[in-house]
Amino acid sequence: MGKIIAIANQKGGVGKTTTTVNLAAALGVLEKKVLLIDADPQANATSGLGLDVESVEAGTYQVLEHTIDPKDAVITTESPNVDLIPAHIDLVAIEIELVDKPQREFMLKNALQSVVDSYDYILIDCAPSLGLITLNSLVAADSVIIPIQCEYFALEGLGKLLNTIKSVQKIHNQSLAIEGLLLTMYDPRLRLSNQVVEEVRKHFSSMVFETVVHRNIRLSEAPSYGESIISYDATSKGAVNYLNLANEILNKKA
Repeated sequence: MGKIIAIANQKGGVGKTTTTVNLAAALGVLEKKVLLIDADPQANATSGLGLDVESVEAGTYQVLEHTIDPKDAVITTESPNVDLIPAHIDLVAIEIELVDKPQREFMLKNALQSVVDSYDYILIDCAPSLGLITLNSLVAADSVIIPIQCEYFALEGLGKLLNTIKSVQKIHNQSLAIEGLLLTMYDPRLRLSNQVVEEVRKHFSSMVFETVVHRNIRLSEAPSYGESIISYDATSKGAVNYLNLANEILNKKA
């Protein structure tokens, strides 16, 4: 049975999509079968894997609505061993459309039962909000990765997210674990970056991944070519960081 990991933080611009796409690619080259679910109406993970968002006819919206089996929404990507359930801007309407549905928080969890055994890992790229789509992702997940940017406002909103996770654990998903806090956009030359790393490790210790994702130009360039950093530049610092993260997660599971 595959492990479902949500990548979540309601703060935007912290590296959620970058992490989801590149962790998926890294696990793929390490010969794990991966399904990436784009659960963000901005659909950046979809375009980041080289798909034209406008051409998406079936994706996360239809899966959440239960109008299509997830198997029929899966697209094979050019990243080895990585499949994708894409998103489209229509996903933004799901917050309103699910509000009156019974068991609305369980729509994604129930839908994924038909595909969970086909993959080693299912990664969910969450929207930068704590709305109904993100709630569905946390209820469906076995664990959550929280990217934290090495910037001044790094810990802003983290308490709110951790409280949301506690609520989900208490009410909807007792087995939800925190896979780890991932420090992103780290620049070792900056005192502030080093201070953030120190503070996060001091307060959250064992919850923090050993791997730190460095600020890297190649990492920023890759999405514009519709590629993961692994296929765009496998020797770059960003590629090495995400391969290290993938290995850390694999070793943790072992």
